[in-house]
Amino acid sequence: MKLRTIVWREVFERRNQLATSFFAILLGITAIVAIRNVTYYSEKAVARELDALGANILVLPKSCSLQDYYAADMQGEEFPEEYVTTLAASGLEGLDNISPKFSMPLTLGDKHFTLTGILPKSEFQAKAAWQGAGIFSRPQGCGVVELPGQEAPPPKETLVRKRVIDNLGETDALLGADVAASLGLKQGDALDVLGKSFTVTAVLPQTGTVDDSRVFAHLHTVQTLAGKGPVLNAIEIVGCCLQISKGLVGQINKLLPEAKVVTVTQIVETQVKTNHLMSNLSLVFLGIIALVGGASIANYMYANVFERKREIGTLMAMGAGSRVVLKMFMLKAALLGLAGGIAGYVLGTIAAVVLGPQIAGVPVLPMFGLAPLAIGVAMAIALVASYFPARRAARMDPCAALQET
Repeated sequence: MKLRTIVWREVFERRNQLATSFFAILLGITAIVAIRNVTYYSEKAVARELDALGANILVLPKSCSLQDYYAADMQGEEFPEEYVTTLAASGLEGLDNISPKFSMPLTLGDKHFTLTGILPKSEFQAKAAWQGAGIFSRPQGCGVVELPGQEAPPPKETLVRKRVIDNLGETDALLGADVAASLGLKQGDALDVLGKSFTVTAVLPQTGTVDDSRVFAHLHTVQTLAGKGPVLNAIEIVGCCLQISKGLVGQINKLLPEAKVVTVTQIVETQVKTNHLMSNLSLVFLGIIALVGGASIANYMYANVFERKREIGTLMAMGAGSRVVLKMFMLKAALLGLAGGIAGYVLGTIAAVVLGPQIAGVPVLPMFGLAPLAIGVAMAIALVASYFPARRAARMDPCAALQET
């Protein structure tokens, strides 16, 4: 009779004894798979929301006080435009978008607005010093993530929040919603600003922020209208949240010691703490399954060896060596771990898909990549817990075993 046949019969003949060990592994693997699955999609949802916020890092003049994060560029302080080149050529990871800004007060009729100069994406691509910097590329794990059942943010919303557009001519203007409503302007209309004629290329959607009262134009055009040289009020950066948590803000501070670098720390810290909490929770469950599941399997195996002393002795008296006995118990443990891992993965995936939207508020899909992990963990625990009982059985004296009643 083949070894696997003996093991297979043993499993089915004593299946009640295996139930406790099997369920210990099953429940532990289920918890790990469910938490990992929900955590993955929760992290992607948080990254997507952070991306929709737009700039999460601001580079400001050293003397600026940060009273309003989104209006920090309207304090009248300035610094050289060369800082953009320094950032673009630095090679720092996580600088997804860099948007230099120069703002100045603007009066149109009897209404007061803000004229803000921005630099289009085409200018970055045209300037030799900035080419190949990768500031419009997303590192793996950063940026907008398409979640099941959710659409990407509308292009116009992304436009106003990131201030990064592909092209913007010297006489093109983008109007905030309040500006357009106050002046009765729409796309295609002409607008006179400080003696220069502009064409309204887009009216931006309502955002409920200071952007609604801004007129956006080409950075260099605004600098000329203000009678300023190549200076800026602020540089907005859409930084990868993962890199921010690894110290991106500190690296920018070292790179630009004469500037002030600030970030939406509360949002970033919340995301990082949430991710760490979920990851640590899965590690706690891994520790529980290793202790409880391993102890249960070891206890079962020791009891099984004690109950089967005469059978083991008979098998060894018939010529089965220590290696055969060891293999028999380890194969049995491997089958137990395999079954627990597969069942735990299936049950954990179902729990994540069904309960994930209620717990994390995001759609959750099965992650097939967790299957090898679940099976591997379950089998590893079963094999490690069974090794010492199996070794004890393999070292048993057949004569002593047969003498016992």
